[in-house]
Amino acid sequence: GRVEDWIADHPGVAPVLDRIGMFDVFSSPWFSAIYLLLMASLVGCIVPRTRQHLRELRGRPPRAPRRLDRLPSHAETVVTGTPDDVLAVARAALGRRYRFRGEDARSDAAARPADAPQTGERVLSAETGQLRETGNLVFHVALLALIGALAWGHLVGWRADRIVPVGQSFANTVAGYDTFNPGPWVDASSLQPFTVRFDALDVRFESDPRAAQQVGAPRDFRAQTTVTQRPGAVPEQRVLAVNQPLGFGGTQVYLLGNGYAPTITVRDAAGTVLFREQVPFLPQDNMYTSLGAVKVPAAQPTQLGFVGLFLPTAGTAADGGLISTFPDLSNPALVLAAYEGDLFPGGRPQNVYALDTARMTQLKDEAGQPVRLTLAPGQSAQLPGGRGSVTFERTDRWAGISTRYDPARPLALAAALTSALGLVASLLIRRRRVFVRVSPAEPAPDGAPRSRVAIGALARNEDAGLDEAVRRLVRRLGGDSPATGASDVGRAG
Repeated sequence: GRVEDWIADHPGVAPVLDRIGMFDVFSSPWFSAIYLLLMASLVGCIVPRTRQHLRELRGRPPRAPRRLDRLPSHAETVVTGTPDDVLAVARAALGRRYRFRGEDARSDAAARPADAPQTGERVLSAETGQLRETGNLVFHVALLALIGALAWGHLVGWRADRIVPVGQSFANTVAGYDTFNPGPWVDASSLQPFTVRFDALDVRFESDPRAAQQVGAPRDFRAQTTVTQRPGAVPEQRVLAVNQPLGFGGTQVYLLGNGYAPTITVRDAAGTVLFREQVPFLPQDNMYTSLGAVKVPAAQPTQLGFVGLFLPTAGTAADGGLISTFPDLSNPALVLAAYEGDLFPGGRPQNVYALDTARMTQLKDEAGQPVRLTLAPGQSAQLPGGRGSVTFERTDRWAGISTRYDPARPLALAAALTSALGLVASLLIRRRRVFVRVSPAEPAPDGAPRSRVAIGALARNEDAGLDEAVRRLVRRLGGDSPATGASDVGRAG
């Protein structure tokens, strides 16, 4: 892989970086220390705030201050009605969203404190918006759960990738994948023993010329598969699509991509088959110009290797070279350069889709020019010097799959959604306290009782609607004074 190549190319600095975990960041001690400290700080924040919040929920709103005109938003007015009647209207106007604490109010006159006003004044304290802090705490707890779920998923989950030509199968074993990335606690011998065979792969590209820039864009990838859940089980026919994975308990198989796998046969001078396989070529652009390599270690006296391009719809570029003009199979062509020498210098593992030519020599024709083989399906070409022949048999498709096991995914999803809801609640809910003092006033000329009302309100956070809330309460009580700032007291009689 690229990491191994980089390590080989930088023998001086690579061991140092490897020692400090730069090639496996998520398993490194310093990265673990970061998220463990984050979790510890979250716990240290959540626990005391939760205790305080529970005490506030069990308690009652605070008593009203004596000078309501000192609060950020306040108003005074005189309305018709007795203090008890006005206070009842205020309770109804504020609604069920508020918690109340009354002094000398009918609902709690028996619980009147000893220092409550004795002048016939009635006082109401109301509070709303406790769910703001609840949402904030839910957000932090869910964030803690999300971090824990991600850590758990990393420890016990795994991911593997494989390119599978149509007509072939793969088994859910470590050896059955091109790459396998297990978590630290994964037992590779306990993988669920299912197999998947790719019977067909249907790929559709945009071909309508009226689509202009969209011509050649992928429209649908869909694979017909035969699935065996476990050894001895009855095979099942299933469809695998881009957003329709195959499920095996907690393991999911996803279709990530596709390409072409031409079947290539290499023979020696006597006609003996040295190599015959479906060779996956990897797309390099939107027209599926694909790069691949063929390695023939059985060739004698020296090993043979081929590297080149597969063009699903071959065309000629302005400079005379071959290009692919459409990603679907319309005029397939295989263009190869041939090499001989040591395919695996030093026995070092290689990328199966690339050819290491460091210890190889490119074959040349009789004129001394590098050999370039251009083949259509069914065509063969002779190699110079009696080295044999190469045949382009046919073209099949391959499917790129990714198998993932992550038992923490449902918990991570639930935690993420919960944290989002908690965050929305903490941002949108406004926490307010409203205080109402009502005292008897001079009766109206017709003898009707009247009361003097003072209203004050404050918010725990920025609240642009606080003044309007006070004005609305004044109107519900029958007054006409607007809410004012702390230094501008209004009164209407």
